[in-house]
Amino acid sequence: MSKRLKVLCVGAGNMGRSHALAYHRIEDFEIAGIVTRSAESRGKLNQELGGGYQEFGDFFAALNATRPEVVSISTYPDTHMKYAQAALNLGAHVFIEKPLAETVPEAEVLIAEAQKHDRKMVIGYILRHHPSWKKFIEVAKTLGKPLVMRMNLNQQSAGNEWQTHKHLMSSISPIVDCGVHYVDVMCQMTGTRPVRVSGIGARLTDELPEGKINYGQLQVTFADGSVGWYECGWGPMMSETAFFVKDVVGPQGCVSIDAPKAGGDKTSSDVDSHTKTESLRLHYGELDAEGKFVKPDEWISMEDEPNHDELCHREQLHLLQAIQNDLDLTSDYDDAINSMRIVAAADQSYREGRTIDL
Repeated sequence: MSKRLKVLCVGAGNMGRSHALAYHRIEDFEIAGIVTRSAESRGKLNQELGGGYQEFGDFFAALNATRPEVVSISTYPDTHMKYAQAALNLGAHVFIEKPLAETVPEAEVLIAEAQKHDRKMVIGYILRHHPSWKKFIEVAKTLGKPLVMRMNLNQQSAGNEWQTHKHLMSSISPIVDCGVHYVDVMCQMTGTRPVRVSGIGARLTDELPEGKINYGQLQVTFADGSVGWYECGWGPMMSETAFFVKDVVGPQGCVSIDAPKAGGDKTSSDVDSHTKTESLRLHYGELDAEGKFVKPDEWISMEDEPNHDELCHREQLHLLQAIQNDLDLTSDYDDAINSMRIVAAADQSYREGRTIDL
C-alpha cells in the first residue's frame, strides 16, 4: 500500500496506550489524533509517543477534523455503539476493544453496519493473537471429550485502578467485560455450541450504582457434554490467592497454565499478568496394570511469549492485513456474538435466578 493509513486513537488507558504504541511503530499507520476526555491522559500518551500528535477532548469533533481511515476505540463499552457507528458511517475501518457493545443486539447492529459499508471491524480478542494461548487451546483439544474448563481472573484494585474499575462497572459487570475472552477460548477448545448457562453474582461494595455488581461467576454447558467455569471480581476487597486459574481436564489428562510470576503475590492488577502463561503443564492420565501413571507430566516452556504491548502490536498487524488483503471477518464476527451471548446469558441468569437455555 503506497500511503499510510490515518488512525484516530480513542482512549488512553492500558489498552488505548498499547494500541497507540503499535500504530506509532507500524510504518503503514499514521496517528491522526489522540482523543480522551482527560487532557492529562492524552498529553501523557502524546509525550510517550514523542509528541507532535493532535489532541482532542471530543470524539465527534476529532472525527470531523481528522477524517481518518481507521478509528481505534479503546473506551468504556457504553461509548462503543455511537463511536463505532459514526466511524463506519464516515467510511473508516474500526478497531474496537471487547466487548463489541453493551448488548448483543447492539453488537449485531455494528456488524451489519460494517458489512453494509464494506469496512473492516476488528474486535480486540487479544488472546487469539497469543502464541501461548493458541498452544493451550491446541493441547486441550488432545485430551478427549468432554472437557472440564476452569478459568478465572480476579483483580485486586486500589487507587486509580479502582476508580477505573468503578467507571467500567457503571456500564458493564466484570463477568461480561472479561468473560468474553475466556468463553471464547472455551468455545475454541470444544468446537461445539453452548446449550445452557448459569450465573451468580455479588455486590461487595456500596461504591457502585444501584443494581451493579463487582463479582460474578458463570457455568456453561456445551452440546458435547463439556462444561466451563469462569469467575471475575474487581475491587480492593478481592483476594490475591488463586486469582489466576487456567486449567482444562479431559478423559486423557489435563493441561494447566503454570505462571508463578503472573499468579504471585500482589500482581492481579498488573495488565501484563492477565495474558502470562510462562509454561504449560501437561498431565497424562493413563495408568498401567499396577495403577501407576504411564508417563510423567510434561512441561512446555513459554518463556519467549510476547508481553502486553507486543500482543497489541500483533492485533494491529492483523487489522492492517484485514484491510490490505480484504480478509473475510465473518467467522470472527460470529465468534464475537457467540461469546457475548454466553456472558449476557450468565448476567441474565444471575438477575433472574434461573438457568438460561441458549
